[in-house]
Amino acid sequence: MNGNGNESNPPRLTRRSLVRRTLGAGAAVALPWIIPGRAWGADGVPPSERITLGVIGYGPRCTHVLGCMLAETDLHCVAIADVQASRRQKCKETVDNQYGSKDCAMYRDFREMLARKDIDAVLIATGDRWHTPAAVHAARAGKDIYCEKPCSMTIAECALMADTMHRYGRVYQAGTQRRSIGNFQIARDLAQGGKLGRLKTLHASLVEPGVGYGWLPAEPEPPKDEVDWDMWLGACPWRPFNRRYINGDWRAFNDFNAGANILEWGAHTVDQCQWANASDGTVPVEYEVVGRNIHARYANGVTLVMESLKDAFGDRSPQFQTQLGTCPVRYEGDEGWVETGDSGDIAVSSASLKADLKRLITSRQRAGTDAGSHVRNFLDCVKSRARTNSNADVTRRSHVAGHAAAIAWQLQRKVTLDPQTERFTSDDEANRMRSRAAREPWCL
Repeated sequence: MNGNGNESNPPRLTRRSLVRRTLGAGAAVALPWIIPGRAWGADGVPPSERITLGVIGYGPRCTHVLGCMLAETDLHCVAIADVQASRRQKCKETVDNQYGSKDCAMYRDFREMLARKDIDAVLIATGDRWHTPAAVHAARAGKDIYCEKPCSMTIAECALMADTMHRYGRVYQAGTQRRSIGNFQIARDLAQGGKLGRLKTLHASLVEPGVGYGWLPAEPEPPKDEVDWDMWLGACPWRPFNRRYINGDWRAFNDFNAGANILEWGAHTVDQCQWANASDGTVPVEYEVVGRNIHARYANGVTLVMESLKDAFGDRSPQFQTQLGTCPVRYEGDEGWVETGDSGDIAVSSASLKADLKRLITSRQRAGTDAGSHVRNFLDCVKSRARTNSNADVTRRSHVAGHAAAIAWQLQRKVTLDPQTERFTSDDEANRMRSRAAREPWCL
């Protein structure tokens, strides 16, 4: 068994072990060999310790996360797969400039890249619709996975993603990087350590829920080598091409958006509340729309308020006492509260809690959007086979909670969920919304 509790993986044949086997077998070798210094670890990292990476989907968020990865000396990016030629080329230029080479390979179809045996791990940073299918294909190809959020389109995809990671023994890290950032860790510690008393209410900020159900007007479809529109759509229903989709406006449409926009911030903030409530192995059992918010209740009596802030900069809810940047969370107990967000600051309710903060804060906090420490956690776990901070199981549960809230929002009524079966109680309509039909040939 490996550190993930999954089936053990065969030992990786490294460059070093290959050389030893070749020489030990007395193979005929023409000397001298001409091998680049990097292959021998001239940059201080032995080849056997270097992780080779492929990228699936290159866009704004990928630019930041890949930058964090390229800064790590024990990782080497070798390939990019994207359905848009302009993005493939831009990623290649970024990678080649980092290494001073022209070696980064480009692929339109990510499955061709996954067939390469020299790739250890992938960064998936596509739109929502491709996160689970790409992760499943990568796991089946024997790759470890860092996947941006939201990691699934539906409750059913949550289960498929997590079950596949276990079946193939893969290391998985969701891009919910706040689990690896100090101020969020400190707020969690205060909540779980009893410093707030008995937890009563958790607040997870959301952007305004709601998406459209129409289509954009058809435009001439570009050549496949420029934009592979059929692959861009993936398992989603067929829609005529419109350039606004590929330029980022897909988020406004239900066909391509995971969970009525609730998981845009909720993938982070609900995850933080799950963590603070020590609920990584369960989800709330009831979900009810209350005005612009969704109130959820855990079996232990704690209330989770998924609270719409309308947008990232305005209409601050009165429940959030301070301006803490994007994705704020608040944990309330019967003896105090703590609140934090992407600014890195932490607000607390009393002088005694401020004294606790002084003991807990040992270094300057990162911003909540910074993936650096989360990337480092992923790479360390690829090597050790330990569980990542945002592993497949905790991601499954927090995303199920977000999807259940989205279903309550779309139905505009209360729904009750069984945390074990992840099915709604006596509610056929809600259960039909646990999954979406998949367009051929992308049924998994």
